[in-house]
Amino acid sequence: MNDFVLSVLCLAATLLIYFANKRLYRRWHRLLLMPLVMTPMVLVALLVVTHISWQDYIGESRWLLWLLGPATLAFAVPVYENTAIIRRHWLSLTAGVITATLVAICSSVWLARLLTLPEEIQRSLAVRSITTPFALAAAEQLGGKPDLVALFVVITGVFGMAVGDLLFLRLAIKQGMAKGAGFGAASHGAGTARAYELGPQEGVVSSLVMMLSGVLTVIIAPIVGHIMWVSA
Repeated sequence: MNDFVLSVLCLAATLLIYFANKRLYRRWHRLLLMPLVMTPMVLVALLVVTHISWQDYIGESRWLLWLLGPATLAFAVPVYENTAIIRRHWLSLTAGVITATLVAICSSVWLARLLTLPEEIQRSLAVRSITTPFALAAAEQLGGKPDLVALFVVITGVFGMAVGDLLFLRLAIKQGMAKGAGFGAASHGAGTARAYELGPQEGVVSSLVMMLSGVLTVIIAPIVGHIMWVSA
């Protein structure tokens, strides 16, 4: 079997597993059955058992990564349709995005340094709290490793979505906009999906915060790299 045929089969298997996983998740709403959790686990197990290399797998599946960009931009549609909410709360949203972005970057890097993790992991962890397209763009300027960045982003999103409701409950946060902003800032796409489950306003705010946090991180990435590593 040549590499092209193998890559096409891997792409077909990825799509089949994903859509089967979605149907399973609709029937049993459990964290471990989420497509973002179970599909990668099944694919990794499949690659290990069949001894298929990452290069062979990603060959014809690369366009799935490209679709992350348009998928992220699609979140702008409901944001545009609810501009009145943005105009009404622009100051608190701006302050929240700036604070969340700086806290996410600094806490990730400082914790990694406290644990004496390699610099490559520190640079990759710095952008873990923004969605993948923005994270990869920012990591390129910081010197992070794309594979590690993608892994950290997924873990952050799933974990944030899983513990978000419990955290809001413990902190007695009941306001919908606050929940949406928290999900968007801390767990990007996965959190935004959860925010839309709570309500349209929560989803809109989460979408906006997710995109603004991503844009801000990409813009300040060179400055962060200079402060955190060059001048350190």
